[in-house]
Parts: sequence; C-alpha cells; structure tokens
Amino acid sequence: MTDTQSDERVEILSSQELGRTISRLASQVLERVTDCRGLLLLGIPTRGVHLAKVLAKELEDITGKQVAQGSLDPTFHRDDLIRIGTRMVQATELPESVDGRQVVLVDDVIFTGRTVRAALEALQAWGRAERVMLLVMVDRGHREVPIQPDFCGREVPTSRKETIELRLRDVDGEEGVFLRQLIE
Repeated sequence: MTDTQSDERVEILSSQELGRTISRLASQVLERVTDCRGLLLLGIPTRGVHLAKVLAKELEDITGKQVAQGSLDPTFHRDDLIRIGTRMVQATELPESVDGRQVVLVDDVIFTGRTVRAALEALQAWGRAERVMLLVMVDRGHREVPIQPDFCGREVPTSRKETIELRLRDVDGEEGVFLRQLIE
C-alpha cells in the first residue's frame, strides 16, 4: 500500500510569517553575495522553482536590480529513484551560464539531502560556478548525506510519517507552510 496524506494539517508558517521569512532569507542572501548581478537562483522542482521566483522578486524589490533565476532538475542524477519513484521530468532552464556565478540552489524542504546531492551533480554538467549555496524554506531533518543549507527559513523536526508542504499563492491560491501526517 502506498502512503497518502491526511486531510488534516498543522500550520507551521502563516501567510504573513511566510512573507517575513522570505524577506529575511532575501536579506541574508544579499549579505553573503558580493554583487547581486553575479547571482543566479536555481529552483529545484517542483516547489523550489516557484520559491526561487518569489525570492527573485523579493531581491529585486530590495535592490532595484533584476536577479537571474531559473530551474535545475536533478532527476537523472538521483541515486534513489527506485525507492522514491519518478515524477515527470522538468526541463532545466538556465537564463545564463553558471560559469563564475554565485549560484543559490532553492528548494522548499530539505529532508534526506539526496535531492540536493543530485542537484549539485547536475549543476556540474552545466559549468563551474564560483560558489554554490543552498536555500530551503524548511529543514525537517533525517539527513542521509552530509549536506546542510546555508539559508533556512525554519527548522521543523519531523517523523518519517509526516511531510511538510509549502503553499504559494500564485500556484496554490493560498500561502503558508503546513505539516501533514502520512497515512499508510
């Protein structure tokens, strides 16, 4: 039997808290990069892509400069496809070369770290970045590889029978971060 989500959810971040968290993360990114013109945000499908767009808009609002933003699908670089199954692969979209850029990989939730490991491998196929950093909205623990985010919206310790979902207004019609129980 496959895992499904329950209809009940617990709000971790409200819409207002999510907005404040995105603003804080954008400020932290700006503190770490030397020049936002050399910055490239790459969202990891699926919600990381949408979060990268929101973050790019926030960075533009703060700096008055447009920030390059795209997506990087690491599916074919995963080492656990048999365990997690596959989803429809999304095209990698790079607005500019990664060579010499300060790249921020953006994902909604970090769990085992295997998605990020695969994204790092996929990124190497596209060039050599000056620096690669990781931004996640939620760190839920349970790491299987030694990967930690540089920027994290919230740490939420979970059990393996729980899941975290990021909801964004442009995609879902509502905003917030929610915890759900998986039902077996």
